Formats: sequence, C-alpha cells, structure tokens
Amino acid sequence: MRKPLVAALFALVIAGAGAAPAVAAPAPESAPAHSSASAVTADTRAPALKAVSLAGTVALSNCSGSVVRFPNSADTDPALVLSNGHCLETGFPEPGEVIVGQSSSRTFGLLNSAGTKVATLRASKVAYSTMTDTDITIYQLTSTYATIMNSYGISALTVQNTHPTAGTAITVASGYWKKLYNCNVDGFVYRLKEGDWTWKDSVRYTSACNTIGGTSGSPVVDQATGKVVAVNNTGNEDGERCTVNNPCEVDASGNVTVRQGINYAEETYQIPACFTTGNKLNLAASGCVLPKP
Repeated sequence: MRKPLVAALFALVIAGAGAAPAVAAPAPESAPAHSSASAVTADTRAPALKAVSLAGTVALSNCSGSVVRFPNSADTDPALVLSNGHCLETGFPEPGEVIVGQSSSRTFGLLNSAGTKVATLRASKVAYSTMTDTDITIYQLTSTYATIMNSYGISALTVQNTHPTAGTAITVASGYWKKLYNCNVDGFVYRLKEGDWTWKDSVRYTSACNTIGGTSGSPVVDQATGKVVAVNNTGNEDGERCTVNNPCEVDASGNVTVRQGINYAEETYQIPACFTTGNKLNLAASGCVLPKP
C-alpha cells in the first residue's frame, strides 16, 4: 500500500485513473534492460535465467496485475487476473474480511513483451479477495486462455505451487508502469504488519527492487522458471513503525524490525490448491489454506 503524493494524484486525475491505494509518483518509464541481478554469472552452478518480459501483465486503473493460470488449468477455462486485495475497486477489505464471487466488470489493459497494450480484458466477477494473512484479489475474466492466446498471442503466467526460495533471482513486472524491477529474494518475514492488516510469511526483496506506488499487484517472477512466486504489495517509505505505507517485520517472538526503503510481496504458492476443475474456487478443497469468509 502506498501513500498518495499530491503530484501523483494530480497526474492520475489528468490520466483519468480513479483514487487508489497504490498511487505512483514518478512519470512512467519504458521497460529497462535487465540489470546485473538478472544476468547469468560465470558460476556454472547458477541456474539458467530467463528473460522475463511484460507479456501477460495487465494495467489496472490504480495498480498492476497479470493474467495467471495454475498447473492444472485448461486452455478452455475462464482466464484469471491476479492483483492485490488493496487494489480492489470497491475499497480495502477489512481485517478478517474475505470476498468471494462479487460482481465486477472491471477492465484490464493486456500488455505484450514490449509493454504495448494489445487488448482490453474484462472481468465477470471477483473470484476471491482478502487482505487477511495475504493481500490478493483474483478476478475471473469473460475470456478463456485459448481466446486470449488465439486473439493476441499472449500466454498466461503460471503460478508456482511450491514455496519460493531465499536468494532466488526475481523480476517484479509492473503493467501499470510498463517497467521491470530485478533483484533477489532476500528472505521471508514471519509477520508483516501494516496499519490494521497483518500478512504471514511475506517475501522481502533485496534493495535493488525499489518498487513504487502503482506497482502494487505486479507478479513476482522467478527468473529461472518464469513462474509467479509472489505478488508485489508494499514497502516501508518513511521509516515509521507498522503504520500504513510503513510496514514492519514481526518475528515469532514478537520482536519488531523496521527497514526503511525495503519492499515486500505476498507468496502465491497457496493459491492453486484452492482452484479446482474449470478454475472454480473451492475453499474447502484439500490443501487449500486461504482465509475463508
């Protein structure tokens, strides 16, 4: 979640974007070349890294997101878009609130690898949204994966169903800003607390991923596999302790650490177990641990 800056709000009003929790301050930039964080090293033990692009990412009115599928999704299934809970168009879900099956006709700008908008996709509903334990919104679209591929040549990003690993080279791919951020998974946070919300087992980036407002909801992609391992959601902007826009880390003993300028994401490996045949949400499915209404 981000603190809205006056200049950013003015820019978004001019652009026609709605008020949002993830408001970006600087002017948009074109996607940069990958930094050294994404380069293959001379060490032969290092995994071969993929050139992550913006293909399959989407731009929301206030945030970023991506078209995603799960390991068992079929091409004929309705496609899904993953973003943050705090990017939901009806406002932040309250602590403990879980939204399932809410009507939505929200639109998303689908991007190709160069960051060019190639289509407008539309939601049919909010399949799932919460800011409890995690920070996710999953929209079901009116289009199938096959339709999107056949019409625009864009494949969905696959969500990895295993826990990410510390040290992994990652790319945060922002459809809102059409920009790639490259860094590594620095580690995992037992509890990440921001204002009234608490998230479990969050991903902490190394400092190279200096994400900004508007990157909320971006997929965090493992450069070795090309799969989504987390969804970008927040960072400590001002060095404050556990306030909105200034999350703090809380360990299992209750000790609090503040890391100004460091950014975070929420893991996504738990999500695939909650979607069954036809990309249907089933919170009672075996292995599904997402919060329930």
